[in-house]
Amino acid sequence: MEMNQEENIGIQGKVVAVTGGLGLVGSAVCLELLRRGALQVRSLDCRKTSPWSDRLKESGVHCIYGDVVSIEDVENALDGVDCVIHLASYGGSGKEMIQTRRIEEVNVEGTRNVLETCVKKGITRVVYLSSNGVVFGGKEIENGDETLPCLSSNQYVGPYDQTKSVAEQLVLKNNGRIVDGHGSLLSTCAIRCPLVYGPGEEKYLDRVISDARLGLLLFKIGDPNSKTDWINVDNIVLALMLATIGLMSKYSKVAGKVYFVSDGTPINFFEFLQPLLKNLEYDLPKSSLSIPLAVSLGNICKAIYIMLSPLLNRRWIPQPLILPPEVYKVGVTNYYSINKANEELGYEPKTQPDEAMTETIKYFKDKKRREVDGPSIYAWLFCVIGLPSILSVAWLPDIGPIPFLRVIAMFIFRSMLALRIASGIVVTAHVSEAFYALWLARRVDPRNATAWFWRTLLLATFSLRLLWKRRGKEGEQTAIREGLLTDSMSV
Repeated sequence: MEMNQEENIGIQGKVVAVTGGLGLVGSAVCLELLRRGALQVRSLDCRKTSPWSDRLKESGVHCIYGDVVSIEDVENALDGVDCVIHLASYGGSGKEMIQTRRIEEVNVEGTRNVLETCVKKGITRVVYLSSNGVVFGGKEIENGDETLPCLSSNQYVGPYDQTKSVAEQLVLKNNGRIVDGHGSLLSTCAIRCPLVYGPGEEKYLDRVISDARLGLLLFKIGDPNSKTDWINVDNIVLALMLATIGLMSKYSKVAGKVYFVSDGTPINFFEFLQPLLKNLEYDLPKSSLSIPLAVSLGNICKAIYIMLSPLLNRRWIPQPLILPPEVYKVGVTNYYSINKANEELGYEPKTQPDEAMTETIKYFKDKKRREVDGPSIYAWLFCVIGLPSILSVAWLPDIGPIPFLRVIAMFIFRSMLALRIASGIVVTAHVSEAFYALWLARRVDPRNATAWFWRTLLLATFSLRLLWKRRGKEGEQTAIREGLLTDSMSV
């Protein structure tokens, strides 16, 4: 796509580093910088790979493995850079929110390392991605603006917003600081970002969809009329580009300032999710939970996950159902005016919510088709507990809890012979359905045929019926394609 020359001002021919460059927003920022004519774009990220890393490397982005917590890594990545777009953060969702030490290290110390390196290396421009949570303490905010003060540390709903506030104030405090080398001044600004969505979003939407698939999206939270802000990834990238261009201007009007940005259409959190879940054939919860009850549930989850702290980085530890900061963010009205960003940055959302949601739905539907469907958590528990239990009481000697379980089984089956016949029938059903699933999957979903076999071996009909459903959809799509082909041939 051709661009106006004005869109390249300040970026063309420059070397720009993006911290957190392998994430959803970071990768999109890197690609946009290249599109706008940056001489070189560097990504500094503590991950070696991500869903976007291959594309970044193919596009010419220099992907550097390192951590903003390490001053050596930061200095290495920023050597010779003209501008830094600092996106790296930690603790915004799920298990990360429990790891307070890491949150402090990345969000505060990492930001301090970036700023000190800029001063040391003569880098004069820093754009910081902040959060609208820096002014939110769990009380309603309607159409808030940049005159709202940051809160004291004990007023925040969680450590993420508190550390983002500290980091934002560090960034703004360093505006106008003399950098080493040629006596120039450091120019900084901050963009306050709400929840981000779009194709590939992996922190919020992926988690909600996973909960809905497992039957764990049990209730809505708070007042159904509460509203919050969202921003599509294209729009936050645009805001960051405008801020970068504004800082690059010889007589910058944005230096030392903060800006709220969003799609400009606040909406209830669960109303926002409805079209996505509906298109994925998952149910939106009908019951609601008040804020105090949801916070109590969140505190229980928090206590459990604090006890699991040493294991939180293990992939097999699931995400918590809900945590207190998330309760306030989704259940209490908090949305902000984008007028200042519009007037001073020229920010206007280029991708409208309906269009953005359509693209997001398409992505997650494609993702669902590529993966093996699973039943609810209740089906998993029934099979994972039930199958070993019936085999144990039918064939194992009296050890551990087996005598107690056998008493219950005998009440149902009346005799050991009947119990063992039943266990044989169950095993035969699981095995036969697994081989049938393998045969069917090779025709319907060959990429995942082996996975369908093992899942059906464990879950039997609970898994098989999902495969049957997929076969029906494939048949419908084939019929549609054949119908379109017939119509085109007749024309």
